[in-house]
Amino acid sequence: MPFFTYKARDAAGRSENGRIEAISGSDAYRKLRERGLQPSSVAEEGTTPPGKKALFSSLSPTAVKTKAGEVPSAENLPKLTTPQLLFFTEELAELLEAGLQLEGALKVIEQRQEKSPVKVVAAHLRQLVREGVGFSKALRSCGKSFDPLYCNLVAAGEAGGVLPQILKRQCAHLEMVGELGKKVTSALVYPAIVFSSAILLMFIFLTFLVPQLSVLLGKSGQKLPAITQALITTSLFCAHWWWAIAALIGAIITGGRMAIATPAGRAWWHRAQLDVPVVGPVLKARFYAEVMQNLSTLVSNGVTMLSAMDLMRAATGNVYLKGLLEKVADMVREGSSLASAMRRTGFFPPVLLDILAVGEQTGDLAGSLARAAKRYDRELTSRIQHLTTLIQPAVILIVALFVGVVAYSMISGILSSVNALKAH
Repeated sequence: MPFFTYKARDAAGRSENGRIEAISGSDAYRKLRERGLQPSSVAEEGTTPPGKKALFSSLSPTAVKTKAGEVPSAENLPKLTTPQLLFFTEELAELLEAGLQLEGALKVIEQRQEKSPVKVVAAHLRQLVREGVGFSKALRSCGKSFDPLYCNLVAAGEAGGVLPQILKRQCAHLEMVGELGKKVTSALVYPAIVFSSAILLMFIFLTFLVPQLSVLLGKSGQKLPAITQALITTSLFCAHWWWAIAALIGAIITGGRMAIATPAGRAWWHRAQLDVPVVGPVLKARFYAEVMQNLSTLVSNGVTMLSAMDLMRAATGNVYLKGLLEKVADMVREGSSLASAMRRTGFFPPVLLDILAVGEQTGDLAGSLARAAKRYDRELTSRIQHLTTLIQPAVILIVALFVGVVAYSMISGILSSVNALKAH
């Protein structure tokens, strides 16, 4: 476990210097505060000593040198990977919960010993925060490292004074996304190998074997089974018009992307995603869990329901769901209760509405929102497991069906010709 040197003041205001063993900088801050000390600086041994400027801390974001000696701007800051983003969010949340101000917490992350893009991003954010820029606005200047949902939720946390709680929630969300990615990847490894092998096998069949088979069967002069004739026709068509098929596929993909880029197309696509079997319920459960948890966090910390709804609407990326939240907010603004407004949209499940109705009747809406969030967190986990369980057998079944049809058509043609020759 590494050691950290620190400067701090005790309850009487006396200065104290020393070293402490801790897992990380945030852990060192927490241990010092548990001792009744107010740390002013903490640095891991082997890094810049306390009291001196740490790496990047005295430099603006545009003054950080790259390996090539160039000066990066805010537009070409390194993009954080999901693990790096999770580390940054978790570390920042822990430091803020330990009592540090935002600028000081960013400084601790910036002073970490290991080389990482997180340090450069933290330096950029710290510089902007020192200049008086809001944290959510500073995050938006970091390129693609922080998506709109992340930035809007941070804005909600700033508005409600619950930034550490919002960041903790973001950690849970990022962990869930990471776990989902790992599960889907592991579930797709074997099917991907099978699928790739099947495509290669089909290419060999249609390019080499089927043309030779068609010549051989044509010499028999017998009428081929319909499925065999269809296979031969498909093979000849693909051999002569492969460029047209490739162009058609490219045109469909390009046209689809252009259509989805329009407001109407985006709204349709976002709505259609929710109706896809297996995937749609996962997206809905995630939406319910996120909205309920974040509304609970905001309302329990003094944010009005209307303000919380507006913040959640801005943080929702799905255009269709954003429209639903806007309708709910309008009805609440007109005097309707939250449960009643959600019921009138016809989208939210009855169980969720009943939980919220009980909370409104008992005066504990924040608690009901938290209970609903836990319920749909569990449902989301269950649906993700269901999704990853179905992926592997579904892909294998499709490949087996495709290969089986091709093999059956070839064998049928061969047997038909053999039987005809026997008859002669």
